[in-house]
Amino acid sequence: MNIALITAAGTGSRMGMDVPKQFVCVKEKPILMYTLEAFQAHPGIDEILVVCLDGWSVILTAYAKQYNISKLKYIINGGETGQESIFNGLVELEKSHSPDDAIFIHDGNRPLVSQAVINNCYSVFQNHGSAVAAIPCVEAVFRTDDGISSETNIPRDSLYRTQTPHVYKLGELLEAYREATKRGITNQVATCTLMNELGKRVFFALGSERNFKITSQDDIELFEALL
Repeated sequence: MNIALITAAGTGSRMGMDVPKQFVCVKEKPILMYTLEAFQAHPGIDEILVVCLDGWSVILTAYAKQYNISKLKYIINGGETGQESIFNGLVELEKSHSPDDAIFIHDGNRPLVSQAVINNCYSVFQNHGSAVAAIPCVEAVFRTDDGISSETNIPRDSLYRTQTPHVYKLGELLEAYREATKRGITNQVATCTLMNELGKRVFFALGSERNFKITSQDDIELFEALL
């Protein structure tokens, strides 16, 4: 079975809005619904779990009904950090799913994830046992210690920018998140960085420039333009 685990527990504090960014409406539809529709439409995805901001589950349920997100089977409250939120979702799935089930962890505020990107991730997962959507870095990159200047550039040919989905087996994810807790690793920014911290190799699947994460008002304007 293939399950999409969608993270939507952020408060959106960086955007300075009263409504969490994943529930901001663009063209009269919440951003999160665009994301859920992408996984709803994919024939390889069997179920969807959303890790939701506490207090918003009723609203999410209503939106899911309105937009016919029939694959949404679970809504789980998030934690204090993104890492804890994902772990909450994994623990819920453990109750009724096989350790070999594929989990597609995806940011709820990456609404333009395409069917091709999901396919790419699943193909790499089947070949290597895990997959992380990523794209080559095309910008010149510098390292700085003071945020003002630099004397060191990093060759971009060796750099990739990761996105989501991240695809792993449920059993491997649970083992990794529990091991991270034991080691005191509590606030990794993404599953791929947590896996890297635990010594796991990361396998890249081709992402897309359109599969960007909405974190600012500028991003919302870009998303609206792309729609």
